[in-house]
Amino acid sequence: MSKTGIAAETLQHSHVFLGTGHEQSERRMWAVIVLCGAMMVAEVVGGTLFGSIALVADGLHMSTHAGALSLAALAYSYARRHEDDPRFTFGTGKLGDLAGFTSAVILAMIALLIGYAAVSRIFEPVSIQFSEAILIAALGLAVNVASAWLLGGGHQGDHAHGHPHVHGQHAHQHDETRHIVTPTGPVKLEIFGDGVPPRFRLRAEAGPPLSPATATVETVRPDGAHQVFAMTDRGGFLESVDEIPEPHSFSVHVGLGTEPLVVSFDEHGHAHGRAARDNNMRAALIHVMADAAVSVLVIAGLLLARAFGWLWIDPVVGIVGACVIASWSYGLIRDTGAILLDMNPDRRMAENLRQAIENDGDTLSDLHLWRLGPGHLGAIVSIGTQSGRNQDYYRAKLARFGSLSHLTIEVHPLPM
Repeated sequence: MSKTGIAAETLQHSHVFLGTGHEQSERRMWAVIVLCGAMMVAEVVGGTLFGSIALVADGLHMSTHAGALSLAALAYSYARRHEDDPRFTFGTGKLGDLAGFTSAVILAMIALLIGYAAVSRIFEPVSIQFSEAILIAALGLAVNVASAWLLGGGHQGDHAHGHPHVHGQHAHQHDETRHIVTPTGPVKLEIFGDGVPPRFRLRAEAGPPLSPATATVETVRPDGAHQVFAMTDRGGFLESVDEIPEPHSFSVHVGLGTEPLVVSFDEHGHAHGRAARDNNMRAALIHVMADAAVSVLVIAGLLLARAFGWLWIDPVVGIVGACVIASWSYGLIRDTGAILLDMNPDRRMAENLRQAIENDGDTLSDLHLWRLGPGHLGAIVSIGTQSGRNQDYYRAKLARFGSLSHLTIEVHPLPM
């Protein structure tokens, strides 16, 4: 084969950026739609036969519920069928985010309608058939609980891993928490960076609290660099005074007045948080959770209204329910809208990329990072260097970032 042919073959790569378990999520979605459809038919037929307009109304409401879930299911199906369609430059991984955004807009409209109806009821109260209304709300709650159970079965929005104990040996785990058995009892070591610079946290899981005077934490990186972290008491746990430099790939020697025990942290470059979420499934879950929350509020309000004659509590519960749905809708619109507009989905990943490139003296002059699908990121990296290194060098260097499913590298030689 010619060199040209080899190069062309090497440049070809997949543009399938669907989330893990895509087909399983699709099957669960259709199962929930069947459940909602069966409930809808039962309520409409039953209400018609027994003369209950409330039962018919709830059946029609269930039809809108099934319609919203159908949008999510069709998004899964379309994305899967067209995953190799060359018309989609970066695959169909974002179709779920588009469906989630649409569902969020529908949720916002539902919240407005519920709020409007509730306020109208405050000024124009109507009589309530409590027994029938409570029964319908209970049936709706049961269907929503079953739907949430079906949708959540086996769903992995953010990866979780077990925490085996270690006894002075290396523990290879992909999260940032380690459980260690020591002669004085079990302790937990974690890298905490939720909205703050990352720091070590060390706490006793049993027995007396740890003392910063006897606890030591030292990192040893693959290049042999050592760093000792002073610990301070934060009330119930110890925290390192200094933040932890990226990348988080090192062994940690933990001493508690005894011979240090060693655990390992490996930086695998996976997407975190919002970058890894399946927003299509999230939107469907929010639909059923919002409906379930409203059902619980309605049941509580109806019971109180029947017991104490507080008819005003029914519309007040409606207003509270509308606010809850609006809040969830806002969060979903914010997150999916950011993805559709190609905002940076993972600032931590961006900082890790910068550290990986600039640790060797090169300059990251430009970085574009965006989401292609759940757990899949695309990046365009522009590097200035005086070393004469080529694209292959940087591609190999960034290979540990497993979530970079589509990577474009530009190398610009800088004057010596």
